[in-house]
Amino acid sequence: MSLSYDLYWSFRSPYSYMVVPRLMALEAGHDVVCQVKPVYPLAVRTPEFFETRDPLWTGYFMRDVFREAAFLGLPFRWPRPDPVRMEGGSYRVEQPHIHRLTHLGVAAVERGRGLAFLREASHLIWSGEVEGWHEGDHLARAAERAGLDYAEMAAAVDADAARCAAIVEANQVAQRAAGHWGVPMMVFAGEPFFGQDRVDQMVWRMGQQGLARRDAA
Repeated sequence: MSLSYDLYWSFRSPYSYMVVPRLMALEAGHDVVCQVKPVYPLAVRTPEFFETRDPLWTGYFMRDVFREAAFLGLPFRWPRPDPVRMEGGSYRVEQPHIHRLTHLGVAAVERGRGLAFLREASHLIWSGEVEGWHEGDHLARAAERAGLDYAEMAAAVDADAARCAAIVEANQVAQRAAGHWGVPMMVFAGEPFFGQDRVDQMVWRMGQQGLARRDAA
């Protein structure tokens, strides 16, 4: 019997981008299924987090994300544009990108291609391999690589944004109930694993519950 876990994930989180290749490899090689739960980033959910952070936080964070990407061998550049807009040092402004991105993630999950879409879309946004990830057909091509019909998916999202938003809000409630608020966060058998550096611990715990390789399943 397949094991499963929940993945709480944000399109604005560089660490979320970094975790996806390992989770895809886990699913490809083992009898385990990832249940993707897209959430809005903290900058949108709780902008006061960034308004009250210690002055040292930003410098360390920026050093760490570039270092971690290099350690993992992933291409990395801060997105242009940032999926979350800041104006005058505040995130409490109109957000033209992040809500629709997150809703596209919801739609991908509903079409059975959640993790694949996270991989392609986050690589597009964070790798720095294209200019203007939000322009032209970049997102459409990312969706196609994930096995999705972008025109159909985007039309569905645009026609019922309120329903998508409600699903995201429910994911955020479930995330906190599971034990944390940050991303990426995996939850297996009721146990939360916060951070892209907790994959090995989750796999270790899965091993205790009978995790099997696909070629042996």
